[in-house]
Amino acid sequence: MSYVDGFVIPVKLTDRQAFIDHARHMDAVMIEEGALRIVECWADDVSEGKQTDFYRSVDRQEGETVCFSWIEWPDKATRDAAFARMMENEEMMNTPMPFDGKRMIFGGFEPVVVLEKKHG
Repeated sequence: MSYVDGFVIPVKLTDRQAFIDHARHMDAVMIEEGALRIVECWADDVSEGKQTDFYRSVDRQEGETVCFSWIEWPDKATRDAAFARMMENEEMMNTPMPFDGKRMIFGGFEPVVVLEKKHG
């Protein structure tokens, strides 16, 4: 069984490299804490919808885009323990974020369907 955390984050277009640098630093910590895989994505082909869309979900402002990220964990218990340790890590909690964390949406998800292409 696995567990997935998902995130949608508003980021200033001018902060792309700062976002990448921040992600590399913080993601390395999460890998050390037990994460199996982390994927950070910068919007490339994201449409504006008529009722809802990724941009509205984070109240995108002028000069911003959205980033979509996920973390794969072996299970929820590993994720919960890692998050508890990270919340106690002063360096991690005091590292400035190159995005508006108040408008970030996130949550934990239990996979119900997982398909993978077989190699070979």
